[in-house]
Amino acid sequence: MSFDGIVTKSVVEELKEKLIGGRVDKIYQQENDEILIHIHSKGINYKLILSASSNNPRIYLTDYSKANPSSPPMFCMLLRKHLIGGTILNIEQFNLDRIIFIDISAIDELGQPTEKRIVIEIMGKHSNIILIDKSSFKIIDSVKRVYEDMSRVRQILPGIVYEYPPVQNKVNPLIGTRETFFNLMDSSDKNLPCFKFLYLNYLGLSPLISREVCFDAVLDIDRTIGSLYEEDKISLYNSFNKLVSKVKNNEFNPVSILSDGSSDIIAFHALELNQFGKENKVYLDSISKLLDNFYHRKDIMDRIGQKSQSIKKSIQVKLDRTLNKLGKQKEELMESQDREKYKVYADLISANLHNIPRGVDNIELDNFYDENMNKLNIPLDIKSSPIANAQKYYKKYSKLKNAHLLLEEQIPETEDEIRYLENVLMGIENSTEVQELDEIKEELISEGYIKGSLKKKKKKDETMSKPLHYISQDGFNIYVGKNNKQNDYLTLRLSNRDDIWLHVQKMPGSHVIIEKNGQEIPETTLEEAGILAAYFSKGKNSNHVPVDYTERKNVKKPKNAKAGMVIYENFKTLIINPSKSLVDTIKKVEN
Repeated sequence: MSFDGIVTKSVVEELKEKLIGGRVDKIYQQENDEILIHIHSKGINYKLILSASSNNPRIYLTDYSKANPSSPPMFCMLLRKHLIGGTILNIEQFNLDRIIFIDISAIDELGQPTEKRIVIEIMGKHSNIILIDKSSFKIIDSVKRVYEDMSRVRQILPGIVYEYPPVQNKVNPLIGTRETFFNLMDSSDKNLPCFKFLYLNYLGLSPLISREVCFDAVLDIDRTIGSLYEEDKISLYNSFNKLVSKVKNNEFNPVSILSDGSSDIIAFHALELNQFGKENKVYLDSISKLLDNFYHRKDIMDRIGQKSQSIKKSIQVKLDRTLNKLGKQKEELMESQDREKYKVYADLISANLHNIPRGVDNIELDNFYDENMNKLNIPLDIKSSPIANAQKYYKKYSKLKNAHLLLEEQIPETEDEIRYLENVLMGIENSTEVQELDEIKEELISEGYIKGSLKKKKKKDETMSKPLHYISQDGFNIYVGKNNKQNDYLTLRLSNRDDIWLHVQKMPGSHVIIEKNGQEIPETTLEEAGILAAYFSKGKNSNHVPVDYTERKNVKKPKNAKAGMVIYENFKTLIINPSKSLVDTIKKVEN
């Protein structure tokens, strides 16, 4: 994506318009690398997010907030001490780089006016949020401290004078000239594609907006500098100059590009993107709204991905071991089913002790259990006496008989555990909120699968994450559980006895409920619910997925069953070909 210097300038202009003169009311640090500042300005309350996340560094006004940690981190306490009650004096961008300064006037502990500066550096994994004293330019602290062993070029530590990041060998396009442009072109590698020439030589330009300049100049983005004719170079400069003029004049027009048939954002910028055509575009009057729409979901999914890695790895290891265990149990069961032959061996040896010489490794004896009295070859241990061989076979028979009874109990338990672990992995995959992942972790701790301490139970159901909610084309509510806790809630608490319950057949998947409300469920609604049940299951990428459905009263939870595990009867089956495009056609209700 393209949170480049131009988008940064667009954000700065919006923040200047809305926040300068505003008062800092509250400060929270909801993630290790993220600050949320509540600002009251011109009669309106704003929430400003500052993130130094390696994956999603950013700054803009947001409508969202997260749960606060039980105790604020030290950097948060420091910001509160220096900034709460302060007035925002200025917001500016450093050159056209992704570095923003926010100057705040506040009263220090001695009651004297003081001016502090927050520096937000958006630089990928090196992103940071730094608080400095404006008069001395000394660093008070930062959300990420950078020690000498981490960077020899530039340390970020309390007491050190703040230095700007190393200057890239790039020209600021806002002060560049026509002569500079053509000189750079003449001195560049002639094999360099024209769009790369732009963002490698000019500050604040991303590959996306560089492609846009080439598109506007009617040049193939892969055309090399050396292949351009004079008129091509002039056309490229004119297009570049037109873009720079828009940036200078703050002629921003925030736009998102959506993927075909969905609401997923595949590109965005503060300027028009004609390279994507005219379809699937959404224009907004605020760059913050655009960024909030994109980064809120992306940040959640990235953090879910990070948090889920260790859990998924642990559960996958346990699942592999349990599958291995099941294989061995089934082998042992097959062996135990052949146990009767060992009793026959023992009986025949015992009846023929006087006919069996010592020191032989096998003996053929008349099998009196066979109606034709056919001979039976019996293996023997040459080191043991005939009676000892008989006792060994009796013992083996007894052991296999007991093992058979035990395995008939153990194998279903092992199969249940496999289904449970597969459901847990499916729940992790379906998670769209960090809270849902936390619920899965709590569940695994309580079941003894991972180590950790359980949080105190909360009284209100509202604290639980919510299942997915859809409305069928016939107007019926359809609910989809995303993890075992939600599945239990849907099936055992939310639904009525005559509601329709759906689940993919013989594989991990979500519980799906159609709210009946005393009406007959049309085939179209049943089909839509079946699509959801198949898509939110292990069979989402398969065809002809069987989905069972029945009235909720036919679904039971066995005694001592793990979360999400149920049995059902009196069901019918739909055959579904699931796909994301089909799911996207079903109306979704946002929580």
